[in-house]
Amino acid sequence: MMLLLLLNLAVTAYLTGVIWTVQLVHYPGFALVPAAGFPAFHQAHLKRMGWVVMAPMVAELLLAGAWAWQARTGPAYGALALVGFIWAVTFGVSVPLHRQLAGGWSYAAVYGLVRTNWLRTLAWTLRLGLLGWVLLHLLP
Repeated sequence: MMLLLLLNLAVTAYLTGVIWTVQLVHYPGFALVPAAGFPAFHQAHLKRMGWVVMAPMVAELLLAGAWAWQARTGPAYGALALVGFIWAVTFGVSVPLHRQLAGGWSYAAVYGLVRTNWLRTLAWTLRLGLLGWVLLHLLP
């Protein structure tokens, strides 16, 4: 079980770092890209970010499920629920906003991403804190 916890912690630490970078650097930077070049910029962003986040997100989902199934504790279920929330916001809010941006720069979509991405940023940060708290309590 300790290995599952450590793997959860590692992938969540990575994704938490990525989401803070996206929140503070990438999404606000969208507003600085000239409208004429925005579709190409956005397409390149999606292609590159897909490699950075999709495999780790899938790994996190599988690891969170495995840990919850094995541990059967409140913190494990809470950590899994946070992953579910992150996936719901990603595919229910962020992906549709990115689809809007595929056609070109849009004030509403860019600032919608900046505002709503705080939900994922806070959820990943909470998940990392929860996993760290559990690990500290399991250490001798």
